[in-house]
Amino acid sequence: MNALISDAWAQSAPAAPGGQLQFVLLMVAFVALFYFMLIRPQQKRAREHQALVSKLTSGDEVVTSGGLLGRVTDVGDTFVTLEVADGVRVKVQKVQITQLMPKGTLKSA
Repeated sequence: MNALISDAWAQSAPAAPGGQLQFVLLMVAFVALFYFMLIRPQQKRAREHQALVSKLTSGDEVVTSGGLLGRVTDVGDTFVTLEVADGVRVKVQKVQITQLMPKGTLKSA
């Protein structure tokens, strides 16, 4: 029975000319798109946040990532002391400061 059926070997189709080049160009385009749509804006936000945190001084009114509004009373290397009400002070990490508010915001809130 084996002698009557010969083995059939599949032949691969000839590669399209430039197929590898098109694939490489497509991958480069995806990497570039990924960089400009995701990585670059994230790096920009990180630099802006670092500048905000490094400029904090006593008397600034800020909002934390938890939504806490307060006035900066003391700035350390990694922590900031916020006065959230008269006589109520809270220590938070500097990286948790998300926004600098205009002066007088605390009085109107």
